[in-house]
Amino acid sequence: MSQPAPGVGGPTNETDPDHTGRFVRQPNGRVRPLSPHLQVWRFHLTMTGSILNRVAAGALSFGALFVAAWLWALASGPETYAGFTAWMGSPLGLLVWFGLTLAIAYHLTAGIRHLIWDAGDGLDPKTATWMTAVSIIAGAAVGIGIWVALFASGKVVL
Repeated sequence: MSQPAPGVGGPTNETDPDHTGRFVRQPNGRVRPLSPHLQVWRFHLTMTGSILNRVAAGALSFGALFVAAWLWALASGPETYAGFTAWMGSPLGLLVWFGLTLAIAYHLTAGIRHLIWDAGDGLDPKTATWMTAVSIIAGAAVGIGIWVALFASGKVVL
């Protein structure tokens, strides 16, 4: 009979009743399941939505620095403000603002989805997957729609 890995219950041990090595004995003696990881879980759309929501929140935190810089430039006088708007009106600056718009739009739609989930609705796997897909598509549509409107109105030009 082969020996189990250190800290893992063996085949005759009640700590691993399914004999798969999915349990570990902690130093304090408690038996706990091993943490799931990407080798165990199959990737699905609700995971993608969760990851995108966290990425969007991080992007918005980073974007707050640009809003603070804009306010600082506004308070620093016309020359500083003109320099800031020239830089942020460049193709690279517009790409930053576009990314932040997508992050805001997706974070908003994902927040609405979470409010519905918090109310106890849409929690079955099929509905949760559908709601995640809708939030991703709606977030992208809103973000892109805002920029289409900005370019169409002439308020933003390349």
